[in-house]
Amino acid sequence: QVQLDESGGGLVQAGNSLRLSCAASGGTLSTYVMGWFRQAPGKEREFVAAIRWSDGHTVYADSVKGRFTISRDSAKNTVPLQMNSLKPEDTAVYYCAARKGITAVAARSSSYDNWGQGTQVTVSS
Repeated sequence: QVQLDESGGGLVQAGNSLRLSCAASGGTLSTYVMGWFRQAPGKEREFVAAIRWSDGHTVYADSVKGRFTISRDSAKNTVPLQMNSLKPEDTAVYYCAARKGITAVAARSSSYDNWGQGTQVTVSS
């Protein structure tokens, strides 16, 4: 099983950018689907974006489409999430998740097997 470690969170003003990173250890990601989710206070965890490592196919939540970009770095075994044009409603704890198998890019959190501890993103207005 892979272990996941998120980094890059912080406090930023609306309209600015942040780049999160998910570092994986304990295995190669070539047969995984990697996802980013977020959870705001008092709300359920929601899907943000996901990428199938084998072919780079990506899926985004409508709320972040055109602003966020998920990618993969094979050399570093990381999954960056570039977040541009941030809004106060993007404030949440962001989690990285891994789903084993060359399979569909899922948006349901229950489809993922491994999770990181999360990193806080706060966007001020």
